[in-house]
Amino acid sequence: MASRNTARKTLKLAPVLDLNEATALHERLLALKGGALAIDASGVERIGTLCVQVLMAAARSWEEDRLSFTFAEVSDAFIKTTRLIGTDIGPLMAKEI
Repeated sequence: MASRNTARKTLKLAPVLDLNEATALHERLLALKGGALAIDASGVERIGTLCVQVLMAAARSWEEDRLSFTFAEVSDAFIKTTRLIGTDIGPLMAKEI
């Protein structure tokens, strides 16, 4: 049986995640499919609903593949916006061991 590379990769999000960035974000996530992924949202200044939906769909996809998908770091703007639109990323936050 072939082993899958389970080394965690990190995806650093752009500072502005608006409608124009949604397709690029989707493509970047697809390119990282198949392994554990940590999202670095520490530099996000603004995020739109569509990009949040893309991230939540990715989280679900990784979960279905039984792979780790976490938010390693998040900015205050990222947290405030996700809360404002009713998205709870708490369960996806990286935990200290």
